[in-house]
Amino acid sequence: MNQLFRRKHYNEADHSTGLNRVLGVWDIVFFGLAAIIGAGSFSSLGEAIFRGGPGVISLYVICGIACGFTALSYAEFASRIPVAGSAYTYAYASFGELMAWIIGWALIMEYSFGNIYVAFSWSDYFTGFLERLGFIVPDYLSTSYPEARKAFENGSENKNLINAWVSAPMVAGWKFIVDIPAILINICITALVYIGVKESKNFNNMLVILKIAVIILIICVGVFYIDSDNWSPVGEDGTSSFMPNGFSGVMAAVSGVFFAYIGFDALSVLSEETKNPQKNLPRGMIISLVVSTLIYIALTLILTGFVDYRKFEGVGDPLSFIFSPENGNLPWMEYIVSVTAIIAITSVLLVFQMGQPRIWYAMSRDGLLPKKFSSIHEKYRTPGFATIITGIAVGLPILFTDKSFILDFTSIGTIFAFVLVNGGILLMPRKEKLQGRFHMPYVNSKYIFPVLFLVSLAGFYYWQPDFFANLLKWSDPVEGEFRISVTIYLIINFVLVYFSFTRNLSLFPLLGLTCCLYLLTGMTHNNWFWFGLWFAVGLIIYFMYGMKNSKLQRDLNGDLN
Repeated sequence: MNQLFRRKHYNEADHSTGLNRVLGVWDIVFFGLAAIIGAGSFSSLGEAIFRGGPGVISLYVICGIACGFTALSYAEFASRIPVAGSAYTYAYASFGELMAWIIGWALIMEYSFGNIYVAFSWSDYFTGFLERLGFIVPDYLSTSYPEARKAFENGSENKNLINAWVSAPMVAGWKFIVDIPAILINICITALVYIGVKESKNFNNMLVILKIAVIILIICVGVFYIDSDNWSPVGEDGTSSFMPNGFSGVMAAVSGVFFAYIGFDALSVLSEETKNPQKNLPRGMIISLVVSTLIYIALTLILTGFVDYRKFEGVGDPLSFIFSPENGNLPWMEYIVSVTAIIAITSVLLVFQMGQPRIWYAMSRDGLLPKKFSSIHEKYRTPGFATIITGIAVGLPILFTDKSFILDFTSIGTIFAFVLVNGGILLMPRKEKLQGRFHMPYVNSKYIFPVLFLVSLAGFYYWQPDFFANLLKWSDPVEGEFRISVTIYLIINFVLVYFSFTRNLSLFPLLGLTCCLYLLTGMTHNNWFWFGLWFAVGLIIYFMYGMKNSKLQRDLNGDLN
């Protein structure tokens, strides 16, 4: 039992590595912008707006704040433990081996499944771009089998998906429906990451510059087409509202919104390829997060002011959609956005595909996965085997998954990881301040956190009195699950108030913890079911292999081999 919670202690000897240290602070910023500003803005933003209406901008602000506090926790961990592994490594140092395995398993889900969604999004934009050039890709070769089947069985209005199912040829008794572009881009990105981080860095920086320039153009052009009435649309009951689907509708968009932010977690896995990681990595993470949050807020204002939120149903390319003939009717902007989306989403694929092998690399180095996963390619100095396995792990599920399932599955795992990172900082002892390293400011939460929580609770009560009046009515078919989640969230926060008062906890990670816990209230029971199933599989692997092969356990037994 003690082994399950034995912590790993890191020292300067752990900082040596066979990986190339070539990344500076602005390289980290560019990788951050590459990962954060991508599929979240060019794809999932449309679904988020449809679910939450104009009020979804409040959720972007909440997510930005939650990620801001979490970034401070990541930065603090990165300055203490500048080795590859991200939240996995940090959990090993703060919670112990079992929790490290759990969070590592969650990160595998985040990066692998996240890249599946991004690959699907890339395929949508790429095939749309080819169509504008006159090259038509058959629908059954540009979508997934389950997505086409679901659309056909549910009578979807998406003509492309229906046509994919109807027109698909039969092979061995099955309809042949495969997203070929998604598979091909996965192969290309895997090859690039396999070659090396330096080559990936140069390619990524070029993509980010182009992407940010066009997003600024979208904002500058879009601001002249804003209709303020779209920010308070008239609902079915004849009333105007910033949140036409209610607050529960806004929270229903949490998967689509939070997916936009998960990229900054990938930066911490680049510790061993960063020059002076104790200084450069925290700075790069925080800068990229602040810039990305401001961009998302601006884009959401533009889109919800440009077009009525209800038009975004089923729209996978929202930024080009607003310039289409039925909306802004600006063909030249629609063309530019389509090209930029391909660039933007390619850069997200690149960063995520770099992150996953380095998680496996760290877990293998600790003995929790086979040694082969931590092998370094002699020429390219990258975790070559783990990179290839990552490509396979992303490529195969493309054949039998769909975007909506992947989006929810990825977001819940990432938020859970953020909860543990913030909680881990609360368990870490205060460290000596060293010049040239990042230090999270310590602010005693004893009185501040209880006051902030109670004031926020009171403010929310006066803002949404009807919600609190019905909080315990859990049988409601629409808001019942959300009310249960909020009730549990409030109970947990009263516990946190007690500990903040009695143990003088650090304020910033505590705020990050409560913000991330709040985001979990938007998850449905279906999200939690698949999340639990994934972890059950992970625990089986740990107890069958990782527990007995752990480097900490071997060292304890005197088996240093």
